[in-house]
Amino acid sequence: MQNFEYNTPTKLIYGEGVITKLPEVLGGIGKRVLLTYGGGSIKKSGLYARVTELLKGFEVTELSGIEPNPKYSTSVLEGVRLCKEKNIQAVLAVGGGSVLDCSKAIAAGALYDGEPWDLIIGKVPTEAALPIVDIITMAATGSEYDPGCVISRTETNDKVGYMDQHLYPVASFVDPTYTFTLPNRQTAAGVADAMNHIFEQYFNADPNDFADGMMEAGLRSLMKNVKIVLEAPGNYDARAEIFLVSSLACNGILSLGEKGSGWPMHGIEHALSAYYDITHGIGLAIITPRWMAHILNEQTLGRFVRYGVNVMDIDPKLPRHTIAKQAIADTYAFFESIGIPMHLKDVGIDESRIIEMAKHIAENEGLDGRHVYAPLTEADILTILRNSL
Repeated sequence: MQNFEYNTPTKLIYGEGVITKLPEVLGGIGKRVLLTYGGGSIKKSGLYARVTELLKGFEVTELSGIEPNPKYSTSVLEGVRLCKEKNIQAVLAVGGGSVLDCSKAIAAGALYDGEPWDLIIGKVPTEAALPIVDIITMAATGSEYDPGCVISRTETNDKVGYMDQHLYPVASFVDPTYTFTLPNRQTAAGVADAMNHIFEQYFNADPNDFADGMMEAGLRSLMKNVKIVLEAPGNYDARAEIFLVSSLACNGILSLGEKGSGWPMHGIEHALSAYYDITHGIGLAIITPRWMAHILNEQTLGRFVRYGVNVMDIDPKLPRHTIAKQAIADTYAFFESIGIPMHLKDVGIDESRIIEMAKHIAENEGLDGRHVYAPLTEADILTILRNSL
């Protein structure tokens, strides 16, 4: 059992209609609010109109057009500029994980006099951030309940994970009904993302039964309920359970006492979406079974056997190697069954930049260190990428 410290200061406000509490929450923080959102989906759904109605009496500045895989040189810097110019007191993110991730970087950059990128890459410590409140509209990243974000800088093909305790939202409004109208592809990609957050913690060198049990239950829940909502998008209970697992999947509570894994699949996928701007969850689903197959050996066999028996419901009486290989095959088949394209070529990635990406990942992600569950060299990464084509 590993030593740990755990604290989640975010208040989760969960359920249908909870948005009515928004003025009360923001009123305790300040009146000058930066409202951040992405494209037109929150306007089409009526959520934008509802939010602006609730914000009567507040001084609202808007930042729209935040992209998937949020961009530093456009959205983050513009948000920081607006916060400083308007003397913003709180950031309200309305949308999916990309909007919230961008808003976290904005909140920190707004209280820093230097180049905000230095905060994102850890060159200088984050000493403060504006309070963040969010209304999350997609179950995927878990950013509503964690202290992290991921920001892309397209001119350098960098996609960087930025973690700091100041980035926890003050409060997150989670209403599963906001996910009813999501296209199936986005729902599937969000579930793949949440599953991968659990995988990255589950495959570790010092597990314990309690943490493993929570993660296994989370994986089973996601796999069961995504099948339900793809057939019945308005099934509240299934949507709610997906959202609950997604919120918990990335804030550390599921793996307390377990050793870290280095998050290698995210390290690899960050390059894919930095270079090609693909959907993060889809990139993860493509990489996951290839990474699993690549690291399967005598040292990792036990983890795969447990996963195969407890999550994929494979007969424990089968030979151990058979269980492990079947578990990996079943993982691939599951992602394929929910409509995810399972080859890089299906999302516009060919051989042309594979070597360049493998080198970039090896140099920037540190996946060959002792902290990684199954260390990966540049050659390993290149093999995984080629096997994913």
